Amino acid sequence: MAWTLTSDLEEFRARAGAFLRADPVRNTVALTVTEAMRKQGPGPSEGALFGWWPRDGGVAATVLWAGAHPPLLSAMPDETARDLADALAARGATARGVDGTPGAAEAFARAWTGRTGTASRVVMRQRLYRLDRLEAPGPPPDGAARVAGDADRDLVLDWFAQFHRDAGDHGEVDTALIDGRLRAGGVLLWEAGGRPVAMAGRTQAVGGMARVAPVYTPAGHRRRGYGAAVTAAATRNAQNAGASEVVLFTDLGNPTSNGVYRRIGYRPVEDRVVLAFT
Repeated sequence: MAWTLTSDLEEFRARAGAFLRADPVRNTVALTVTEAMRKQGPGPSEGALFGWWPRDGGVAATVLWAGAHPPLLSAMPDETARDLADALAARGATARGVDGTPGAAEAFARAWTGRTGTASRVVMRQRLYRLDRLEAPGPPPDGAARVAGDADRDLVLDWFAQFHRDAGDHGEVDTALIDGRLRAGGVLLWEAGGRPVAMAGRTQAVGGMARVAPVYTPAGHRRRGYGAAVTAAATRNAQNAGASEVVLFTDLGNPTSNGVYRRIGYRPVEDRVVLAFT
């Protein structure tokens, strides 16, 4: 058995779609990203690379590598991750990092750095949470949630960009993705005193799963409960849009947000790590 790698989105969806949908919670990013690519047309998938590892006539592992993001690994054995690093290196690929469960990401990194003479370092440790039962944050902050519309586009674009800068990602914001979220009613704003003070987005439901992301509160409005309130509102919005599973990621380096999400009903599923090669 060996990795099959392709730039054909539809081939990947046809071959690996059942594998991803069998565990939509853990495969949340691969599912939502490929669905967004499908809906936005060929442009967003240009230059992307997809792959799967076969087993017993099916698929046992996948990789998605799109844009400036590092290769995104599904859960997989260490040996499979090492074989993937070898397969990508054999294609002359230049990976700047890897994103996966700790075991898979570290196995990939050992193989990659051994081949290329680079070193690896941890950029971020994340935790995937799944909603158990939504608990309204209390006491609620002043204000209320509303769905963002076309008139909010400039603000939403700016807050998406600020969120990514705060997370260390200085690439360009995907305006097509944000416009798609706005058209689908997938961006919530919390308003207090007649103005927006926090934002939470959510993906469209794929395989019954939606992901809340991003959650952003400008610095001047933090520690007032707005982030928890708008996250709860986005969670309800996702459920009302047909999601039976709602998930989100947190930065393990931020204990405040991890505590907030637990209090409103999210429970840990698995940890992931993003490594950079230097």
